[in-house]
Amino acid sequence: MNIDWAALGSVFGVSLVATVALVGLFTLGIVGLSKGGAATASGATGSGSGALARTGAYVCFGLCLAAVSYGIYIIVA
Repeated sequence: MNIDWAALGSVFGVSLVATVALVGLFTLGIVGLSKGGAATASGATGSGSGALARTGAYVCFGLCLAAVSYGIYIIVA
């Protein structure tokens, strides 16, 4: 049996980067939702920071969904 170590290392590196990026995006989404909820609960109106944080969180969650969907597409195809 012959193992292509360069290909194995490449797969490992791409998997590591993709995992860290996906977890980072999801974490930013959670933080954005908590900031948006805190701004809304404190009654901060007029600044728009709560709506902006919530919108950013939804964008992060959408990017996570797109990345997972693309990964499933690659596996199936």
